[in-house]
Amino acid sequence: MKVELKNLLSEEYKYPHKAMSQFDFTDHSHRRYNPLTNTWILCSPHRTKRPWQGAKEEIKKPSLLEYDEKCYLCPGNVRATGDSNPKYEGTYYFLNDYPAVKLDQPDYVGDDDEKNPLKKKLLKTQGIKGKCYVLCFSPNHGLSLPLMKQESIEKVVTLWQTLYNELNEESKNGAGHKYIQIFENKGSAMGCSNPHPHGQAWCLDTIPTEVNEEIENMNNYYKENGTHLLGDYVELELQEKERIVALNDSFIVVVPYWALWPFETLLISREHLRSVADFNDKHKADLASILKTLTIKYDNLFNTSFPYSMGIHQSPFETCSHEEKDNTWFHMHFYPPLLRSATVKKFCVGFEMLGEAQRDLTSEQAAKRLQDLSGDDHYLTK
Repeated sequence: MKVELKNLLSEEYKYPHKAMSQFDFTDHSHRRYNPLTNTWILCSPHRTKRPWQGAKEEIKKPSLLEYDEKCYLCPGNVRATGDSNPKYEGTYYFLNDYPAVKLDQPDYVGDDDEKNPLKKKLLKTQGIKGKCYVLCFSPNHGLSLPLMKQESIEKVVTLWQTLYNELNEESKNGAGHKYIQIFENKGSAMGCSNPHPHGQAWCLDTIPTEVNEEIENMNNYYKENGTHLLGDYVELELQEKERIVALNDSFIVVVPYWALWPFETLLISREHLRSVADFNDKHKADLASILKTLTIKYDNLFNTSFPYSMGIHQSPFETCSHEEKDNTWFHMHFYPPLLRSATVKKFCVGFEMLGEAQRDLTSEQAAKRLQDLSGDDHYLTK
């Protein structure tokens, strides 16, 4: 690029740092700390200005078909393994026909080769046992959380609570369970193979890595400060108000300051609820209400059935330590992949895989987009 001599001699070219204005969070790169995982996120907001010539997702409109005779999850249908679903009218859950972990397997005891000191240090193995469940949210094949009535979503929350309590009792009776990871993958962009409204629950005899990292950091925070990490974070977000997406008596939804995914949100209980086991009827109603509001906002953002991975993080079962139980704080992560439109997806590649997590717009910019959207009227009903 040709540059005039007078420009080369200017202060801006000789000392570019002097010509800069005050630091601008919407235009200048910076890192943000995630206290839950003790990691950093690189934020590069100026990159949203670059043109996009990469891959685009196919837009798929929801079918809204109430019953699909080919669906393995619809009431009364035969599943892939030959078992049949009952003609359920509300929620329904069953043991996954293709579980990622299972109870019926031998214990791992190692072998003589592990006496090799290098192998013992570097090639560690741990056997794992558990149960996996499929959780059907509704008998209506064409629905999703934003399209369900609030009272129907309350039944989903009750299902989560029922399953947690059942497995917690099994744990106390010697089953060996330590944690239940409840989650939902919504949309083909998140690898969901069946559009019927459903989630999953994996019950394990260990605490998963991501959850364990959060618990350790919440424990450390409490030891250092005498207060709960997420309790303090809720108070801070209520003070600043800039990143709040939805709010009611029991819960708050924010785009967390340290978000990685473009429109990532964090749903947190406003009081110290350790798990769904602590919920009363008011909590269940409020969680259903705010889930409906959030997911409607997501769908209205790009006028599409918004894909995401959602997961509940909460207290391990009673057989875990006092610290692991009492320093945890109920929250839900929503990780949606869409970046610029219904067809443009964020990919974690290159620097994100080899360096550290990175995002292209600030949490505040994403929150403003979501704040401006209706959480009452779904785009399909407008």
